[in-house]
Amino acid sequence: MTIPPGTERDDIQKAYATDEQLALRQAIHELYSVPRTNFPEWVLTRMEWKGTERVLDLGSGQGLYFPEIRKRIPRGTLIAGDLSLGMMRKARKTYHNTKAINLNALRLPFGKKVFDVVLANHVLFHLPDVDQALSEIKRILRPTGVLVAATNSLFTMPELDQLMRRSLSLLGAKNVDTPSVVANFSLEDGARILGRHFFAVARYDLPGAFVFGTAKPALDYVNSMRSLREATLPKGITWDDFINVLGDQFQRIVDHFGELVFTKLSGVMIATDAGGFINDYVNRIIIKRRK
Repeated sequence: MTIPPGTERDDIQKAYATDEQLALRQAIHELYSVPRTNFPEWVLTRMEWKGTERVLDLGSGQGLYFPEIRKRIPRGTLIAGDLSLGMMRKARKTYHNTKAINLNALRLPFGKKVFDVVLANHVLFHLPDVDQALSEIKRILRPTGVLVAATNSLFTMPELDQLMRRSLSLLGAKNVDTPSVVANFSLEDGARILGRHFFAVARYDLPGAFVFGTAKPALDYVNSMRSLREATLPKGITWDDFINVLGDQFQRIVDHFGELVFTKLSGVMIATDAGGFINDYVNRIIIKRRK
């Protein structure tokens, strides 16, 4: 698919050209998170399933959610879509029974009212026009359809943010700022944004933490986001210098306390006009009006 100019930033396309860095972050979450949580399972259990749903996994990546979705729709249909051709190739190779297509979230190649569920997990904050994407999602959802949108808090991992700021200061930066990757669609403002498009929104939070016994996996995690963060570094500071100083900060904490801890806050929002958790209420309103 040809991507129109301005559809996606170059850093986003580079970061997700393949699944290598994303898979690394996912593995670090699995190995070092406390408590241990199957995040896709947790997300999908925030709503009830009938087993016959037609589902679009938008921004599906290499298919992290596919196994848990399949468990819930034994008689349903799963279609996966992502802007990254590399991600879609990996998804097709790993999950032969899932239709995976390259698509643009701002112009979805589907007709009106064809899906019961759209998943947009950890993807909306990457888009240059969240409202346009939500308008498209609303268009393809059935009247009782449900949008499932996981994201992070603006204030997740404050310890990491503080150490990154300190490292930049040590390198001579002034008025240091470390912009959040999820600024366009976070837990804090996601419900408000979704409320512009849907009648009802429910938010569920999942607190946790990274606990690292050594500095290396924590530094690997930051390095995996190089394509997303390097352009935000102050002028004159290279990524290698930043990582060297940050790694030294990590190691000092591990040496002193025996571990490095970053508290995390992520969650999911469920949005709908007449389905899911709001369905009974809407039906009662309709019956009342008919009387």
